[in-house]
Amino acid sequence: MSLLGADIKEEVKRVALRYALQNKLKHGQAAIGPVLNKVIGHFKEHKSAIKEIGEIVKDVVDYVNTLSIEEAMKKIEEYGISESKKEETRGTLPPLPNVDVWKVIVTRFAPNPDFVIHLGNARAALLSYEYARLYNGRFILRFEDTDPRIKRPLPEAYELIREDLRWLGIKWDEEYIQSLRMELYYSIAKKLLEMGAAYVDLCNSDTFKNYRNLGKACPHRDEDPTIHLERFEKILMGEYSEGEAVVRIKTDLNHPDPAIRDWVMFRIVDTVKYPHPITGDRYRLWPTYNFAAAVDDHFMNISHIFRGREHTLNTLKQLYLYKYMGWRYPEVVNFGRVGIEGFILSKSWVKTQLKNNPEKFMGFDDIRFATLSALRRRGIASETIKQIMMELGIRGVDAKISWVNISALNRKILDPKSKRIFIVCNPIKILLKGLEVPLKVTIPFHPASNLGVRTIILRKPEVYISNDDLQNLMKTGYIRLMEFANIRYLNTINGNTIEAEYIGRSLEDAKKLGLQIVQWVPVEDNIRVTVYKTCNSKLKRIACLGEKSLLELRVDEVIQMVRLGFGRIDSIKRNGVSIIYAHE
Repeated sequence: MSLLGADIKEEVKRVALRYALQNKLKHGQAAIGPVLNKVIGHFKEHKSAIKEIGEIVKDVVDYVNTLSIEEAMKKIEEYGISESKKEETRGTLPPLPNVDVWKVIVTRFAPNPDFVIHLGNARAALLSYEYARLYNGRFILRFEDTDPRIKRPLPEAYELIREDLRWLGIKWDEEYIQSLRMELYYSIAKKLLEMGAAYVDLCNSDTFKNYRNLGKACPHRDEDPTIHLERFEKILMGEYSEGEAVVRIKTDLNHPDPAIRDWVMFRIVDTVKYPHPITGDRYRLWPTYNFAAAVDDHFMNISHIFRGREHTLNTLKQLYLYKYMGWRYPEVVNFGRVGIEGFILSKSWVKTQLKNNPEKFMGFDDIRFATLSALRRRGIASETIKQIMMELGIRGVDAKISWVNISALNRKILDPKSKRIFIVCNPIKILLKGLEVPLKVTIPFHPASNLGVRTIILRKPEVYISNDDLQNLMKTGYIRLMEFANIRYLNTINGNTIEAEYIGRSLEDAKKLGLQIVQWVPVEDNIRVTVYKTCNSKLKRIACLGEKSLLELRVDEVIQMVRLGFGRIDSIKRNGVSIIYAHE
C-alpha cells in the first residue's frame, strides 16, 4: 500500500529529476546516493515512506543516465526555472493536509468589497496563492458582496482590491462575483426546503432568540416543506418586507453555542432603499456569508481554505449544509490575526472615520492605516509584505509586526535600487566666499548601484543646508557639503544667513579633518518639497527644499532622502513635489 499520495509522488519525481540532472552535469553520470539524500531533505515529513521515495529516485536517476549531456542541459534549462520557484516556496511553507484526496488543489481569496484590503487580508491572499502554485493547482478570486445594507459593497473597491493583488504579484485563474450568482443560491435553498432541512421563519428576531436560547423550536420549524416553499416564492415576489421573514437551516437546537442553532441562510433587504452597486434592486432575498461561501466553495471545487481562527464558528455552521447536501467539506487551515504596531487596522473604525471626518484623512490609503494601499503609498515594497507574510506562514498564534522590523527589511530591499536625493528641511542660507560660479556639480544617484547621475547647477555662490547642520557648523567651524565642497564658518549675517569660506573639494581633506558630511541644495534651481510624516497617529507636513532632479523622477518612485530616510514620491507639480515619508 502506497504511503504517498499521487500529488506528492509527482512532486518527488520533479525534485528528484532536478537533482539528478544537476548531478549528471557535474559528474557525467547521476548517482543514486547523493540525489536520494537531497530529495529526502526536501520531504522530511514523509520519512516513513523513504523506501517508496527511494524507488522513485532510482527510476528517475536511471532515466537521466539515458540522456546525453546535451539533452540533460536542455532538460535542466527548461525544468530548472519553474522548479526553483517551487523549491523556494516549499522551503517556507509546510505541506498541506490531505492533498492526496483532492484531484486538484484549488484555493481562493474571498474579500468583501466593502473596503480595500488590509495586512491581514494580504496574509490569506498570499498563502492561498502560493499554495496553489506550490501544488500546480488553481487560485480563485471571489468577491463576497451579498450584503447590500450592513456591509454595503463600494463600487470602487472591486478594482482597488484587484490592484492590491496585482501589486503583490498575485495572478488569479478565475474570478467570481457572488451578487451575480443569486440564481444558484436560490436553487440550493429550494432543495434544502424540499428535503425539510431548512424553513422560512416568520418570528421576529427577539421571539426567535427566546426560543433559541431555551433550545426550543420556533412554531414554523416543523411545518410541511410545501408551506416553506410557498413562503419562499412569496418572498421573491415581494410579499414580505425586510425583517418579516428569514430562511433558516435546521441545526442542533441543543448545540452548546446558541449562534449555531438554526442560523440564518437568507434575509430580506430592501434594495430599493439600499440598492446593490452591481444588481441594483433586482434581488430582495440575499444569502448570508455562511450560506453563499459554503455553496461557492463546493461548486468551485475548493480543496483548501485559508482563514483566521475567528472563522472557526463559521466552519461549524457550514458543516450542517454540507452534510445535508452530501458534499465533502474543504480542508481548513486557520491562522492567527496579524497587525502592525502603531497603525490603525480596524476596518470598521477606518470606514466610520472616513465617512464622518473625511477632511482629517488622505483617503483609503491614508498612511496611518494598515491597508495595503496605505503601505504602498508609504513606500513599502511588495517584496517586503510578501516576505513577512511567508515568514509568518500558517501559524495559529496572533502576530504583532514591529514597524522597526518592517523598516529594516524594506530598507534592505530598497537601498540598492533607490536614487539618493538631497532634500533640506528647515533651510538656512550659506554664502560661500571664494567659490567661483557658475558651477556644475555632477553627482551619482547611488554610490554603489548604477542608477545614473544628475547635475546640480550653482548660478550663485549660495546654498541651503538644514538648520540642524548649521548648529554643527558653528560649533566645529567646518562641514563638508556632500559630493561638493569643504567649507569653514566665518560669521552670521542678520541672524538667518551665514557666511562661510570655500576651502576646497578634497574628500581626503574632509576625512582628515573629521568633517560632518551634509546634504545641500542651491539657493537657485531648487524646488519646494512637502514631506508627509506620521507622528503619534497624526499627520505632519514638513516644508523642505529639494534638488531639481526630483522633477525628472516619477510619481510612485521610492527615493532615499539623504540622511533623512526613504520616501515615496506622491505628486510632482511645477510648483513643488510631495513625498510620503516611509522610514529612516
